[in-house]
Amino acid sequence: MESYLLDWANLLLRWVHVITAIAWVGSSFYFVFLDSSLTPPVDEDLKRQGVSGELWAVHGGGFYHPVKFALSPPKLPDHLHWFYWESYSTWLTGFSLFTVSYLWSAGTYLIDKSVMDWSPAAAVGVALGFLVLFWLAYDGICRTLAQRKNGDALVGALVFLLVCAAAWLACHWFAGRAAYLLMGAMLATSMSANVFFWIIPGQRAMVASIQAGQAVDPIHGKIGKQRSVHNTYFTLPVLFAMLSNHYSFTYSHPQNWLVLVLMMFAGAAIRQFFVMRHGFKLGRNPHPWKYAAAGVVVIAAVLVWLKPAPVAATVASAAPAATGAPGAPGGAISYKTLQPILAQRCYLCHGALVQMKNVRLDSPEGVAAHAQMMYQQAVVTRIMPMNNATGISEAERALIKQWFESGAHVD
Repeated sequence: MESYLLDWANLLLRWVHVITAIAWVGSSFYFVFLDSSLTPPVDEDLKRQGVSGELWAVHGGGFYHPVKFALSPPKLPDHLHWFYWESYSTWLTGFSLFTVSYLWSAGTYLIDKSVMDWSPAAAVGVALGFLVLFWLAYDGICRTLAQRKNGDALVGALVFLLVCAAAWLACHWFAGRAAYLLMGAMLATSMSANVFFWIIPGQRAMVASIQAGQAVDPIHGKIGKQRSVHNTYFTLPVLFAMLSNHYSFTYSHPQNWLVLVLMMFAGAAIRQFFVMRHGFKLGRNPHPWKYAAAGVVVIAAVLVWLKPAPVAATVASAAPAATGAPGAPGGAISYKTLQPILAQRCYLCHGALVQMKNVRLDSPEGVAAHAQMMYQQAVVTRIMPMNNATGISEAERALIKQWFESGAHVD
């Protein structure tokens, strides 16, 4: 019953998390586009009001004319929309999902004893430490260097090195799948912390100054924009880390930390292309095709690097008997041959005592009902057994593949 309720919590939290993340990322991308696409106002009245940029756009059957004031509008409107719940809701649902999916069952999902054999409590504590310590280090770098000459380049270089170090540690301490997700959560936490600790407080200070009839300190807008730009470069790396848990060929690689760093770098480079593309269309900067090309080249290099080597093991070494041509490639594998492998590798989580995801594989009927899932998760994506806790071999995966492709018979 507990597993069933956790599955529902996982499903509903994931649903809400994706919805709120779409809202946050969508609004973030839009405002980066908007800020990069503004042109000096033409109308003299807008200039007198202090408008620094405007944009004309058409969408949904109507015309829109957003404008940006350099520091403050002549008068604050009665209703001022604040963009922060998109961020906070995404983080709250994401952390709840991380708790239900990984922290609650740390011994199963967070720990891979072949990587680091430690207690669930220790693993949970260190995982939470990643979220806090990365933010403190990143924030310290920004506080110290962001306002200096060439500060953006220095901050970018040091944050990249910080991400590399965090990826190396995460992949050497946690199960690969958990390490990737933890890296995504770590960056997403810093993104939301940027909103909570810098962007929104700065905006509140600006509003308070206007309401008090005081001059607005431009530092608030400058820092807020810097942190917002950082967030937009974090976005694609975070999305890759979150989606990668479906593709074990990334996080199960011996150099999985380097795979993650390279793919995050590619994501940030591609995001740079889209950010600068708006300026190119207005003649503000050269065509940013080099950033997109760099990202594509890195992804292509990783694709070639991770190309699987031919499996040397034979089905015969795992299957002493089979229907048709016993052990021969292409022969039909019987359930009698398959069952001992399932008993040794699968029953621990999908047997009489435990039915993870409400799946049982300890009967012919259960195997028949979940044959497609078995093939996908044990052979195609290779995410099962989780962290290969039961030590399934390549030959045994090959036997499952041959069994499924020969008809998945259980009689």
